[in-house]
Amino acid sequence: MISMKENKNNRSTRKIIMFLWSSFVIVLLFVFLLFYGISMSWFGSIPSFEELENPETNLASQIYSRDGIVLGAFYVENRSNIHFKDLPTDLVHAFLAIEDIRFTEHSGIDERALLRVAWGLLSGSKKGGGSTITQQLAKNLFPRGENLSTPKLALRKFQEWITAIKLERNYSKEEILAMYLNTVEFGSQAFGIKSAALTFFGKATSELTLEEAAVLSGVVNAPTWYSPVRNPERSLQRRNLVLKKMESYGFIPKDVFDSISQLPIDLSNYGLLDHNTGSATYFREYLRSFMHNWARTHTKANGQPYDIYKDGLRIYTTLDSRMQRYAEEAIRQHLGSDIQPAFFRHWKAQPNAPFVFPPAEARQEVQKILDQAMRRSDRYRQLKREGYSTDSIQHIFHEPIRMRVFSWDGPIDTVMSPMDSIRYYKFFLQSSLMSVDVHTGQIRAYVGGIDYRHFKYDHVTQARRQVGSTFKPFLYTLAMQEGEYSPCYKVPNIQYSVQLYDGSFWEPRNSSDDRIGEEVTLRWALANSNNWISAYLIKRFPPESVIQMARKMGITAPIDPVPAIALGTPDISLYEMVGAMNTFANKGVYIKPYFVTRIEDKNGNLIERFAPEQSEALDEVTAYKMIQLMKGVVESGTGVRLRYKYGLRNPIAGKTGTTQNQSDGWFMGLTPELVTGIWTGAEDRSAHFRSITLGQGANTALPIWAIYMQKIYDDPLLQITQKDFEKPQTDITIEFDCEAYDRKQKEENQKHNRLFDSSF
Repeated sequence: MISMKENKNNRSTRKIIMFLWSSFVIVLLFVFLLFYGISMSWFGSIPSFEELENPETNLASQIYSRDGIVLGAFYVENRSNIHFKDLPTDLVHAFLAIEDIRFTEHSGIDERALLRVAWGLLSGSKKGGGSTITQQLAKNLFPRGENLSTPKLALRKFQEWITAIKLERNYSKEEILAMYLNTVEFGSQAFGIKSAALTFFGKATSELTLEEAAVLSGVVNAPTWYSPVRNPERSLQRRNLVLKKMESYGFIPKDVFDSISQLPIDLSNYGLLDHNTGSATYFREYLRSFMHNWARTHTKANGQPYDIYKDGLRIYTTLDSRMQRYAEEAIRQHLGSDIQPAFFRHWKAQPNAPFVFPPAEARQEVQKILDQAMRRSDRYRQLKREGYSTDSIQHIFHEPIRMRVFSWDGPIDTVMSPMDSIRYYKFFLQSSLMSVDVHTGQIRAYVGGIDYRHFKYDHVTQARRQVGSTFKPFLYTLAMQEGEYSPCYKVPNIQYSVQLYDGSFWEPRNSSDDRIGEEVTLRWALANSNNWISAYLIKRFPPESVIQMARKMGITAPIDPVPAIALGTPDISLYEMVGAMNTFANKGVYIKPYFVTRIEDKNGNLIERFAPEQSEALDEVTAYKMIQLMKGVVESGTGVRLRYKYGLRNPIAGKTGTTQNQSDGWFMGLTPELVTGIWTGAEDRSAHFRSITLGQGANTALPIWAIYMQKIYDDPLLQITQKDFEKPQTDITIEFDCEAYDRKQKEENQKHNRLFDSSF
């Protein structure tokens, strides 16, 4: 018989078992209700199915060149998406090895990793994290927020588990891994693997090497701590840890690990992708303004306007990355190595440098320029916003501080006052370049200045500067089209007077005494920028007609209808001048230069395609006459150094331009496939060379064109030929060889004289 004591023990045991089972059921029920409640958003919203299908991230709008290179981006976060098929195998293996080796086995939550973490907490030894790649993706797509309490943080962790499971149900493993790599932060303002590859190594993700993949996979755990830029030694150790794990998991053999782990981290192509750095900085800022206006008038499917910083647009431009690079290199080579040092020497130890004013006015005028520059500066505006008085700001601007200033040899860390830095920057000459495809009007290269970080003003589209003799082709065009003139037509080289509206007379001077009193051809006159012959033509073709011709060729800048326009007094932008000159090379058809071919959404769907605006400005024969006239500039005129100094032997038409006081130097160069314009000058028109020899466009602008074209011709991949301009299909009876023209004229005169004599 069972004793009373044993019976009592049995009842106690049953109670304990019942309690344990009840507790287990209650805990199980609690856990079930907790996760059910989380999934039903009882404790706060979690992503819906629709949100999982279309997760919202701030995607950068990327700018592509015509040859497929990413020039830059507009972004809040420098993030752009990539597909799994574009991920190199080494990159996938590197991330799996360091982040989640059982990624392909679990369903969003790795129980073994959680047990390892739990044991680490109990034993006091840290054994690594327990989050899977899917959980990290959930956290990246739907951020936790900051400063969460412990209970809220625990709840948020459970919510991420639910989201991870949902992600696993909705996406394949490949899609999840690609989404994760698109959302992760790498530091250096790079979000997503595509931006990271471009920022750290200057290449596409698909081109990453094994060691580069290991660096990037090691960075994500702590982007600043393991940054190869800020902490290169720590980053190297982390990279080698990734490689060691790849070896231990069989992704790479030991000999590969041994060799790769000895390599240093190569950051020679590292570059932050911000608006101050990289290629085509001035163009990208010009494009930003265009895209802002475009976004206001274009809406998404939900009716909201596009946001260029968040919607991941793909902007395909007409720029060629190689030609853009050659243009920037040409300006740097000529200005940085030649013209700027010459300008410094030219003004060394000169009072009021680099400004040219009459002595009595110099001090006052220079101070006025510096004060205006101070008031336009960001520093001045910021101090004004902070409530400083004008006198206080003046004092601050004269106090020395540490600063970094621009130089052609690289940034200089120095100590100077802000006012001294303004004076320092006034010494720098600027230059701009725009190059267009003759037949399409597409802009191939666009350089608005020498350094966007320090000089924000865009001299391609924002600036209008006096064009000098580069305006003369508009006058000659009118003469070729409306008058019975040809390039070999002769005019006496004497001074001409043009009566003005007030009854006075305008009599321009020449910069040269060549062939005074002789009969000269129009070709010779344009080639040598002869002002007397321009006066002769403006007497026959009034300024209003010349302006009308310029308007047909795309010039929209204000122009006063005065005879002096024959010498180039109007202020016109480089953008308009290049478009106008392209009309000659394009057989008389004006094409407004454009820079975007199409815009796509983040999924590659076409939103808008762009086509050029064009119109017939002059007939084909007149355009060809002008090409022949402007060839003379290069063959024997102000552009002849293209031949003897730079060795360019191919057919080139061109025109130099120099303003009266050498403030502006121009060169417009035309070939059958490219028309390129260059302007060089200081920010202030009162800062310039004091001699025509140094300050003329043939010396300040033309060499940039020559260097640029040399680089283009040396690149066979660009396929820019050195062929001649195509002759019109129409029968042309005009003689362009002026020596042959003279012989024919002489023969006709002799024949006329014989007929005249025989009549008596």
